[in-house]
Amino acid sequence: MTRRIFIDKQSPKAYHALVQTSEAVRATAADAGLERTLVELVNLRVSQLNGCAFCLDVHTKAALRAGETTRRLGVLAAWRDTDLFTPLERAALALAEATTTPSDTAAQETAYAAAREAALTDDQISAVIWVAVTINAFNRVSVLSGHPVH
Repeated sequence: MTRRIFIDKQSPKAYHALVQTSEAVRATAADAGLERTLVELVNLRVSQLNGCAFCLDVHTKAALRAGETTRRLGVLAAWRDTDLFTPLERAALALAEATTTPSDTAAQETAYAAAREAALTDDQISAVIWVAVTINAFNRVSVLSGHPVH
């Protein structure tokens, strides 16, 4: 394997700006009334889709600290096939997936419809999308840097 550059270390100002964005997004999610466990479910699902082992490790620990159960974490990849997630969580996960694959416009329409049906507010929809955008960025930093899981 070719030696990777840890781009967060190579370009610390850019990485720090991403961290600041993440902090603002976390506050936005809280202000919109989204539970921390839901934010972590979004972080985890996006990280699963992107194959980011480092972020999966970080956010699994964060989800457990926030009170998420191992049972739900274990079936997150198949969230559509279980009743363990609430309609709000399901809508948020669909939005997160649509954000991660933006070229799938049908998925976007379906996700927005599900969000409206689950009665997510505009602030909550915006917050979920921002959480997904931010973790997508961190996934790319970690995957392309080759960050190890210790």
